[in-house]
Order: sequence, then C-alpha cells, then structure tokens
Amino acid sequence: MSTYRLNSLLAPNSVALVGASPRSGSVGRAIINNIRASRFEGPFGVVNSRYREIGGIPTVRRLSELPFVPELVVVTTPAPTVPEIVAEAGQLGSAGAIIISAGLGHGAGSLAEAADRAARASHMRLIGPNCLGILMPTINLNASFAAHMPRAGNLALISQSGAIATGMVDWAAHRNVGFSGIISVGDQLDVDIADLLDFFALDTETKAILMYIEAIKDARKFMSAARAAARVKPVVVVKSGRMAQGARAAATHTGALAGSDAVYDAAFRRAGILRVFDLRELFDCAQTLSRVKVSAGKRLAILTNGGGIGVLAVDRLVELGGIPAALDPIVRQRLDAVLPATWSGSNPVDIIGDADPARYAAALEILLEDGDSDAVLVMNVQTAIADSGAVATAVTRAVDADRRKHADSAKPALAVWVGGDENISRTFADAGIPDFPTEDDAVRGFMHLVHHREVVESLAAVPPSLAHEFVPDVAAARRIVESAVAEGRGWLGPIEAMGVLNAYGIAGVPTRAAADVEEAAAHAQALFVQGATIVLKVLSRDISHKSDVGGVVLNLTSVDAVRAAARSILANAKAKRPDARIDGFMVQPMILRPKARELILGIASDPTFGSVIVFGHGGTAVEVINDKALALPPLDLRLARDLVERTRVSRLLRAYRDVPPVKQDEIPLTLVKLAQLAADIPEIGELDLNPLLADETGVLTVDARIAVGPPVRKFVGTGNANFAVRPYPSQWLRHLELKDNWRIMVRPIRPDDETPIYGFLRHVTKEDLRLRFFAATKPLSHEFIVRLTQLDYARAMAFVAFDEATDEMVGVVRIHSDSIYETGEYAILVRSDLKGRGLGWRLMQLIIEYARSEGLKFIAGDVLAENTVMLAMCRDLGFEIVGDPVERDICHVRLAL
Repeated sequence: MSTYRLNSLLAPNSVALVGASPRSGSVGRAIINNIRASRFEGPFGVVNSRYREIGGIPTVRRLSELPFVPELVVVTTPAPTVPEIVAEAGQLGSAGAIIISAGLGHGAGSLAEAADRAARASHMRLIGPNCLGILMPTINLNASFAAHMPRAGNLALISQSGAIATGMVDWAAHRNVGFSGIISVGDQLDVDIADLLDFFALDTETKAILMYIEAIKDARKFMSAARAAARVKPVVVVKSGRMAQGARAAATHTGALAGSDAVYDAAFRRAGILRVFDLRELFDCAQTLSRVKVSAGKRLAILTNGGGIGVLAVDRLVELGGIPAALDPIVRQRLDAVLPATWSGSNPVDIIGDADPARYAAALEILLEDGDSDAVLVMNVQTAIADSGAVATAVTRAVDADRRKHADSAKPALAVWVGGDENISRTFADAGIPDFPTEDDAVRGFMHLVHHREVVESLAAVPPSLAHEFVPDVAAARRIVESAVAEGRGWLGPIEAMGVLNAYGIAGVPTRAAADVEEAAAHAQALFVQGATIVLKVLSRDISHKSDVGGVVLNLTSVDAVRAAARSILANAKAKRPDARIDGFMVQPMILRPKARELILGIASDPTFGSVIVFGHGGTAVEVINDKALALPPLDLRLARDLVERTRVSRLLRAYRDVPPVKQDEIPLTLVKLAQLAADIPEIGELDLNPLLADETGVLTVDARIAVGPPVRKFVGTGNANFAVRPYPSQWLRHLELKDNWRIMVRPIRPDDETPIYGFLRHVTKEDLRLRFFAATKPLSHEFIVRLTQLDYARAMAFVAFDEATDEMVGVVRIHSDSIYETGEYAILVRSDLKGRGLGWRLMQLIIEYARSEGLKFIAGDVLAENTVMLAMCRDLGFEIVGDPVERDICHVRLAL
C-alpha cells in the first residue's frame, strides 16, 4: 500500500495506548513514560480495563470511551487480543496502529492474518507486530520502549532490529546527531521497508536514509522504492547474515557462485544504495551524511601535523578509489608564505608537529579555496607543544567562514583528532563537522559522499545503444525449451542448449551427439577430414560437471583414440556415478585459441531476487578462484560493462605483453543477450557458459548447460516473473494505422529516447506546452528529461509514438499510479502540427487498456478549463468531469475502469 496514510502513523494528531501497565519495567509503562517525556502535544489517551489511572493519567476501558478518536493506536496487549483491538480502532476511524506485541504467528489462520484482515477492512495501516515502536523527534513523539529520545535532525532510520535502533539512539546522543524518524518495522505485516523508503524519500525533513536489514520480503517492491529514493537522497544499508549462507551445493557453477549475500550486494548496487558492513561504519556514514553536503568529486586534500598518519590516509584513499588532490604551483606558493620551510610541499600537507591554531587556520583557508580539490580532511595528532582543543576551535572557525562566504558551494570538511576528548568532539559536532577516531574511518566517510554522487550520476546516465543491434529468434529458442519442459526434463541436451544460444546470437562450438562408441567414431572421422582435433565428452543429464568423473578427453587425433577415449569415459562415469544415466557422447572439434581467456557467464535463480546474471573467471577451478560479480537483470551495455569491470579477470581482458585485447564489447553484449534470454524465456532456471573463450576475434562458448522447468511466478504484475527489477515491457509495442493511411509505431519509452524527445518538443508550441504543464515552460533540462525517460515500469508507464515513414517522435502519453495502486494520473502531448489526425485518441485508448491490464481502478487527471479539445475527448471516452471548487480554471477528469 506504499505511503497511503503513513503520515497519520508517523505524524499523528492524537495517540492512544492500549495495554498500558503500572508495573515498573513493563513495555506498556515504558511507552507511557516515553510519550509523556517526549512532550507530545496532541491528545493522548490510555486504555486499560483493570486500572482507573496509570502514572497519573486517567484510563478508559475501551477505545470508544476516549473523548477523541485517536489517529494512531499503540498496542501492547497479549497477542490474542490484538485483532479485536485493531478492528475496534478501524471502526472508530483510526488511521493506523503500531503493534508492539509479539507472538501473533504467521500465515493463514494466524492472529497476524486476523489483525491484517481487520485493518484492511477499514483501510488502517499497521506497523509491526513484534517491534520497538517509532521515534519521531520532529513532532516530539516517542511511541516506543527505547531508553532515550534522540534529538531532531535530518536522518531517518528504518530497522528490522529494535536493538539496532536503540543502539543508534544511544550513539547519536553522544555525538549530537539528530533524526527525522526512527522506525522499527518488526514482522512487517503491513508497512514494510519499501513503504518507509517511499515516505522518507519525499520527506523534506530527511536528508539521508539509513537501514538495518536482515531479509527482504518483496524484492520487486523494495527495488522500486530504493531506486526512487536513491535518486533524491543517500540511502545507506547494513545487512546482517553475510556469512549465514556461503557457497551452496548447486547443479551449475553459476548457481554455486550466486550466494545469498552476493545477490543482496548486487541488488543494493542496482538500486543505488550505499552498503556498509558494520555498525561502526553505519554510524560514521550517518555522521558524514548528516553534517556535510555531497562531494563534487573524489579529490581529497589532507592537512595534518603528522606525516605518518597523512600517508596512511592517502594509502586508504587510493585503495578505496579516491584521488589525492594535486597542489597547483600557485597554491604551493601561498602555502609557502604561511608555513615553515620544512612543510611537506605536497599533499598530504604536513605542517609539522609544532603547528599551532594560527598555522592550521591559515593553511586550511588556502585549501578550502583551492579549486583542485573536492574536500579537505583535517587531522591532528596531539603533542605537548600545541593545544589540540584550541586547534579544533580554529579549524571550526575557518570552516564556518568558508561556509558563510560560499553558501551553497562550500567545500566539505572532515576531521580526525587522534586521542581527542569529548570536548573536542563536541566542538566539531556544534560546528557540523564530522569527526572520526581514525584516518581510515574519515577516508571511508569521504568516499561515502563520493559514491552517492556517482550513484546519482549513474541513475541519471543515458545508457548507450547496443554496439550491434541483435534480434533474437525468440520463437526458435522457446520451442526448444517448451518441448523439454513438456517432456518433464530438467535439463536441455547439449545440442538443444547450443540451439538456444544460436537463437540469441551467442556463438558456440559445433557439437554432435553420439549414442554409442561407434557413432562417436563416425562423427570424429567426419571432423578429422576437415583437419580438426577432437574433444570427447560424456553425455548425461545426471552429471553436472563432466571433468569431475573423468568425462572429458582432449586432443584426440585418430578414430582409434576416440574409441579408446569413449570406453574410458564410460568406465570412469559408471565407476564414479553408477546411478547416472549415460546417454552417449558429445563430439566437438578441439578449439585452439592459445591467447583466449576462460570466462564464465550465466543465469542463476535466487529465492528472493529471482533471476541473477553472473560473470567471472571460468574454467574447472571457477569456485576455487571465486572471481565473480553479479547483477540483477535487465541489463544494458553500461550495466554489463560495470559487471565485467568488478572482477579481477577484467584486467586480463585488456592487452598485455604479446596478448591482444579481447574484442571490444563482445563480453558485455553477450551478457545483455543472456539477460534478454532470461526475460523472454522464464522457463530457464539456470544457465552456465563455462568456459566461454574470449580473445581479439570475439567470444565462443565451449560448454553450456541450461536447466529448465515451469516458470516460477514470484513477482506480481506483467513482465518476466523472475525479475526483481521490472524489465522493459516490449509486449506493448503496437503498429497503428490512423487517418489517411498514417502509419504509427507506439512503444513504451526507453532511456535512450532523450534525443527524440528534444526533436519532438521543437514541434510543440508554447501554448500547447502551457496547456500540458499548466504554466509557461522554460527549456527542459537534461535532468528533467531523464526523469521522463528513465521510468520504473513497476510504478509508471509512458508510450511514445513514432511516424514510421520519418522515424520522428509525434506523441507521448504517460500514467503514474498513486501509492495504493488504485488510481493512475495521466498526461498526454501530441505534436502541434499533427493534431486532429486521431493520434491523441488512440494514445488515450492505449493507456486505458494498459491501466486495466495493471489492475488500476481509475484513471484521473487535471485539465485546464480552456483546453476544450482535451475535455471533449475525455467526455467521449467516458470520463466524469468535475470543476475544481477553488481553482475554477481547472477541471478534474476521472474514468472508472
């Protein structure tokens, strides 16, 4: 249900507590004390049938006896009573409840299901059960049993652990860090992490979102919300259970490599979330994000009175991908004028152990003004010569002066005071300067800023067009797979597997199947005539890794050698796998590519995130080498290139010594093809290309295994059932014929439509733009167009129309659903010189058809009263039209679906 009524839960006007207790140490008593201590300003009522008053507050027996209807109800009663309390609250008109109580169970017939059913009947929202509660400092509400109330600030925390939430509160109390909200989600019966990401993404009080996650329940919903939030503010996650599931037994190398945590890591990367690996790093990240703006780049200037710690900082910076800022000669001259002759002369700027406050301030002022750096890290090692506290004060004054001088463009500053006391930490906290205990923590903090900027840029980047457009033969591949599934087989045969790859333009070694020794000899004889050397492999659907059973023999040069190898393979296979069915042999020409790299590419299936694409160093020792990277499909070339670059083997793909580089983009293109294959044929559960040989001539699959079966319908909605990121909905492509034989192609919008949109807008008059946007428009920026073209198809849709004769964009219609996926708001624009030819009508019909297929109940929109053409079309399509009682120049239009 997303953000529906969440504001009433997280910023209620009135609160009631059901299950209060006078007993010291009880949850109910702790929550009463916390709500009172936080000075919540709205009405607060207490419900308890056994006591007339608790803690000086009069009680009532039931919610209905309160003199007001509580907008939020906090429940701490025993589990069996919870559904009835939720039902009563809903009947009274409460917006939501926080269920602190545990023990409601899960699934059909449970108390949790009964509570959820009662809430949905009255459109209530629920947080919990089994949660700590909520802490909302900005409205003075502590509806939790946490020990402390944090100060108001700009960080939001969403936590699956109450203990982690209270730990963050305690940490923040000592560091002057504040929160816009802390939510313990508990069992996520209704309100989940994705809902809260949507809420805090739009919350103007929140500058960054922190999360503690143990497991994701709805991967597609989570990915959709996370990608939307990460576009507008930093989202940071720490996830537990990284080692709980290591490499698992799997039928393919790809499946073995796709461990649970590696898939989560790929999901966080795809969503634009910054991942940290422990609470200390989460604390440091919180401190950085709450106090400084995102860095403009990755160049860091370092100011220190200790050379050793400065070098350590540079080492860590380079290791994490940052850049030590270079000192321009003019900047060096300015530093020469204020520093002793013995200063380092380079970055790190070591101003010597006797540096006093004035020296620090003078050098820092110069570095803050320097345009060749993006941030400054100031470090101090305490000595008996200079007062570290006084130095800290001088630093804060210099930073404050720079902020006042440059306002929004001030450079971020960070601090490390080795051995600094609480007074120094407070000095930096009051000045809004993040300070860290070590140089390692500070550099990591800086790189968090860098990575967020890179995430935003990446999410706004226009993907490149495919270097080689490919049109797969989907029908041919589907026939092969569906035939195997219909026969109840779990694996494609080697010839079938190569047939599927060929249908998607993925080259493979020519393979012939032989039922027995003599047929293998006959196939080999035909290849010998062509001058080939032979590879013989066991053919068995029960043997996943042929080399493990001695099922592969290389470099065969005669028919007799082939016969002998076949008999040896049979003997080995029967000895090591007596239970395996042996279907015969695979006969292949020996591929001699001495400078080729052995790679693995594949598709794996994760129980949470569905299909996953794997790339890495291939060969028989693939699990031992464990050089791999994962990505969630769908992929474009940019995402595929990033996947390749995240492996160590990527360095071997470049030229070195007498080895030429691998053909440009052949590997990323193959990964894109695999992702498309996974999208088109969800019956493919796992796929293994190992090894795939890559060199200057291209790529070639030596061995392929494809596991098939009935598709798992994991995710709700159209598109591939196995993708956590909803893929491009190609099934909505349409060819239309309008008046005067005008032929139009309509398809869902793509990220690479930015250029056609600019061309389209040149043919739209200022008046038509005013009618569309309700105001005179300035030239649309790249950032604005990116938001129009890079859609999350799980939330919105836009269809663009092209003239088939000229390939020019001629119209666009879009729809965006509300938070409960009930009503979609539409907008439409047609080229001004092509109006009146029926295009607008057909686009509206298409978007109505799409909305119905998505299960929306209504389409709605706002239309200027003077836009009589649009209002007439809406009337003809069956829309209800109502004037706005306040803004009389606007009409509301709505169509029931």
